Amino acid sequence: MKDHRGRPVVAVTGLGLVSPLGFGVVDNWAALVAGRSGVRPITRFDTANLKTSFAGTVMLPEEAGGRFVRSADRMHRYAEMAADEALAMAGLGGKGGFPGPLVLGMPPIEIEMADRVAAAARANTPTYPAMVGMPPEEMRRDRTLLVGPPARLAAQYGTRGAPLALSTACATGVTAIQFAMEAIWYGEAEAVLCICTEASITPESLIRFSLLQALSTRNDSPETASRPFDATRDGFVMAEGAACLVLESAAHAKARGARPLGYVLGGGEFADGFHRTRSNPDGSTIVTAMRRALDDAGVTPEQIDYVNAHGTSTPENDKMECLGMQTVFGARVPPASSNKSMIGHSISASGAIEAVFSLLTIRDQKLPPTINYHNPDPAIVLDVVPNVARDARVERVLSNSFGFGGQNSCLVLAASPV
Repeated sequence: MKDHRGRPVVAVTGLGLVSPLGFGVVDNWAALVAGRSGVRPITRFDTANLKTSFAGTVMLPEEAGGRFVRSADRMHRYAEMAADEALAMAGLGGKGGFPGPLVLGMPPIEIEMADRVAAAARANTPTYPAMVGMPPEEMRRDRTLLVGPPARLAAQYGTRGAPLALSTACATGVTAIQFAMEAIWYGEAEAVLCICTEASITPESLIRFSLLQALSTRNDSPETASRPFDATRDGFVMAEGAACLVLESAAHAKARGARPLGYVLGGGEFADGFHRTRSNPDGSTIVTAMRRALDDAGVTPEQIDYVNAHGTSTPENDKMECLGMQTVFGARVPPASSNKSMIGHSISASGAIEAVFSLLTIRDQKLPPTINYHNPDPAIVLDVVPNVARDARVERVLSNSFGFGGQNSCLVLAASPV
């Protein structure tokens, strides 16, 4: 029950998913291997004056009647739905009494502009400073939102100790799993409830990413807008959703009769500080993150059968990731596909969602495709599993997450602990 460094083996015993492809592991995986896109026009707010009018949105069941759910509540609901599924799968049943702490990966939360306008109107000062500054009662609400999600979820599921909430941009999901894994390694916990959630599809977020020229603007064809590694890629597609993983020491899982769904062998990270949004274009920082993950897991590049690529569909990132993989793997780069071609980029939740998909890839021995791949980029020489899923022997997966600000994190997941 120990790994190559004498640390407790970390098993995954429960999985939960919410994504633009649907609710639950079964529906999400079926849609993913079928190559179905979950990207669609945005309908929850007016997009008439926005450069990008589509995203990977998720409609909650309670929104069917036209009710609008604000981002903070939406984020909690996604987290709750993913956690309920993962706990049931793990046999830790329902809400209350989880035998370990909570690690929550989440985006920074802010009051949406519509609420700021309403607050300013109530204060009879409909000015921009009033909308931004907020009256005192709204400021108290804002502070509550910043600390509220982990506290609410911890109380809801009866986790132990102080909950940890973190945000490392697009690497958040993997960072959260690494924190959970290390808590088990260092004897601080026998089990950890790891939830990552994202609900930032708002006019403000779309405007900010558009100003960075980071988003695709293919408004005439949302389903084909996310095209990682394709020569015609023009930006990423925002998305939302959540993933939950129940992580346990293998000894704890065995003692209670739980069946592991897979194992997290190790992780690696490296931050470069090169730019506020860009990673170093020479790829050196992501090379370091990948190599650290392999070393931490005790595996060689030759033992990786598949890479769950970060693959955002931005011109620079995809090229840099290819360069990094070629450096790490040499002449034998394993197949590498991008789930984001179908679900978009769910930022804070993306690394955890992709970790779940990686474990399902191992379970079913099937590589999910990169859809919308029709024009190979001569600068990117990779087997991206174009357009159609493929049966393959998969024992170990490297899952990459490279975040804005140069926060780079990678995981190695496997079918067995050795």
